[in-house]
Amino acid sequence: MNFAVGFKSLAGDTQTMDNLEKQLICPICLEMFTKPVVILPCQHNLCRKCANDIFQASNPLWQSRGSSSVSSGGRFRCPSCRHEVVLDRHGVYGLQRNLLVENIIDIYKQESSRPLNTKSEQHLMCEEHEDEKINIYCLTCETPTCSMCKVFGAHKDCEVAPLTSIYKRQKSELSDGIAMLVAGNDRIQAIITQMEEICKSVEDNSRRQKQLLSQRFDSLYNILEERKKELLLSITRQQDEKLQYVRGLIRQHGDHLEVTSKLVESSIQSMDEPQMAAFLQHAKELIKKITDMSKVSTIDRPDPGYENMDHFSVNVDYVSEMLRTIDFHSVASGEEEEDLLDTEEGEAVLEEEKSEPTDGH
Repeated sequence: MNFAVGFKSLAGDTQTMDNLEKQLICPICLEMFTKPVVILPCQHNLCRKCANDIFQASNPLWQSRGSSSVSSGGRFRCPSCRHEVVLDRHGVYGLQRNLLVENIIDIYKQESSRPLNTKSEQHLMCEEHEDEKINIYCLTCETPTCSMCKVFGAHKDCEVAPLTSIYKRQKSELSDGIAMLVAGNDRIQAIITQMEEICKSVEDNSRRQKQLLSQRFDSLYNILEERKKELLLSITRQQDEKLQYVRGLIRQHGDHLEVTSKLVESSIQSMDEPQMAAFLQHAKELIKKITDMSKVSTIDRPDPGYENMDHFSVNVDYVSEMLRTIDFHSVASGEEEEDLLDTEEGEAVLEEEKSEPTDGH
């Protein structure tokens, strides 16, 4: 079906923009989010200024950001779901910004700032019947057409429907698809944040285990130095393997997030198309892309406890003759303690170990 360009006055469709605006309202100030926008662990969003206000109200003794003294973190409850949010010493400035919501706000403000054009606008006309406007949709051929084509032309044997009804239906499908992608992006962003925390935990746990290992080997002097290096290397190797795996997953999620964000942006721009026929020429393809993206299988994530490095723990309750065969242990050391108690040296070692502060091992 070929089209020629004509003109017709069209009214702006504001329903979709109104629905989008409702999703961008801060539950504290009841205004559109003011950047920077922060995302809470429960996945709800707040203006950082509003988050700071309720945080200060819940923690009146907390030091300000510009204070010279070092303060500990505080906590407050999410105003949407009442989930308790625990903050570190940085306060609300330690919360991650939701760049996706900020970008959507920018796009919304750009689109909503455009004035409605009450003058004549372009409208598609039928090329085969030059005086006929495109006003129906051929369901058989899946293309807009004119009434004359249905009565006398190529679509006389086809099933047709009013252009307006198909326009509203497909625009609604595209709007639902955009909302689905935005929700999916929020979940992916939460997963990325969680995996970044896993990376931090792997590094922290590795560093802690290295420190414990170094302290125990230092007490045994030169005979333990060579073995100490071997065990440190084992920890570092597994740390690198775990970090490489998790960071690879982060890159995969990041790539998926980038693709879907671009699709959301292009879909939002398409939603602003005032011409029904022109919109329908691209809507089906966008809806198909959104459907395909929604069917993509979930990217793997690390198993619970993947960041744990506690298996790199050693027991130094060995006598000197056994030092060169020491290795990481994963079982209770009750039998080893009984063997050590048989010697005076073993008793001294156990007394020293018991006098040390407990560290969770």
